[in-house]
Amino acid sequence: MNTKTLSVAAILAAAISLAGCAAGTATTPSHGMDHGSSSPMSSMMPDAAADHNAADIMFSQMMIPHHAQAVEMSDIMLAKPGIPAAVTSLATRIKAAQAPEIEQMTGWLEDWNQPTGMMTGHSMPGGGMSGMVSGEDLDKLKAAQGDEAAKLFLTQMIAHHEGAIAMARTEVDSGEYSETITLAKAIITAQEAEIEEMKQLLATS
Repeated sequence: MNTKTLSVAAILAAAISLAGCAAGTATTPSHGMDHGSSSPMSSMMPDAAADHNAADIMFSQMMIPHHAQAVEMSDIMLAKPGIPAAVTSLATRIKAAQAPEIEQMTGWLEDWNQPTGMMTGHSMPGGGMSGMVSGEDLDKLKAAQGDEAAKLFLTQMIAHHEGAIAMARTEVDSGEYSETITLAKAIITAQEAEIEEMKQLLATS
């Protein structure tokens, strides 16, 4: 967890540093930039007068697929018979909270003229996002049934939430856009509480 957290922080720090350099040397307005540029980092440079920074962009681009996987995991559980009611209730709440947040972050990126599907496990600098479940582990969750599936879901989602919290804390420390920071704080509060809930469910299962 610590290595992945440091990786996320390093990615954001690099993006912020590059954005600062670009702001200091740019001679033409970024509104006229080619958004089809082949350089991923160049498309992440906000206008010098913008109310957001590279950390806000990176956070949104990373958190969208991160949330999308949480929704997918929740859907997998909700489609299974014989899952304890407490676990299906949690999956329902996770999906209900995170699906609208995906739309919210997508809207910000569109407003900022930034790619909304850029940060995936394969294209993101560093090769992956903190807490993301591997394809192999996701297949195990799909195949599991009953109590085994419930325990696997809880274990995987705890790690998944911890990754989201790490990214959210980096945004709180480095971000500039007030709404993005507010969302990051809400993610920290909600997911820390859900982690405690999941740990209790595991302890009593």
